[in-house]
Amino acid sequence: MTVTRQEFRDAMARLGAAVNIITTGGPAGRGGFTASAVCSVTDEPPTLLVCMNRGATAAPAMKANGTVCVNVVAAGQKEAAMVFAGATKCTMEERFEAGSWATLATGAPVLQGAVASFDCRIAEIVEKGTHLVVFAEVQAILLGSRHDHGLIYFGRDYHPVGAMAAGP
Repeated sequence: MTVTRQEFRDAMARLGAAVNIITTGGPAGRGGFTASAVCSVTDEPPTLLVCMNRGATAAPAMKANGTVCVNVVAAGQKEAAMVFAGATKCTMEERFEAGSWATLATGAPVLQGAVASFDCRIAEIVEKGTHLVVFAEVQAILLGSRHDHGLIYFGRDYHPVGAMAAGP
C-alpha cells in the first residue's frame, strides 16, 4: 500500500501539536519560523528535536549560528505565530516586530510572554526528505506564567488550550 503525500498531510492535520516560534541568533543574524514538529528527546542532557523545511528562509542562519530557541507560543501570541509562519510575507527582520524579544545563554531571540522558552545549542542536524531534523541541547529555560493558555495547531488552524492546573 502506498501513502500519497496528500493523504499523509491530511492525516497529520489531525495530530494536534503545540505551536512554537523557533528562532536563531548570532553572527549570521536573526531568523525564525513557526513549527509544530518539536519534541523532547532526552533529559540527560536535556535535548529537543525540531524539524524544519530545508527551504525555510531561516535555515542558513540557523545552521551558521548553531543556535535555536524553541518558544512555546501562548494563546495571546497567535498573530506572532502567523507572522513567523510567513502569513504576512514580511522580511525576516520585520518578523521580529511581532512580540518583545530578549536573550538568555546562546543569543537566540527569546519571545517574552511565551509559555516556555528553551534556549539551545545545535548538537546535530540530520537531513531527511524535505526537512532538517535538528537535535538541540538546552542551555537555558525561561518559564512563563502557569496561568497562560497555550496554542495548538489542529485541523490546519490555531486553537487555544487551557491553562495548567495548579501544582509544583
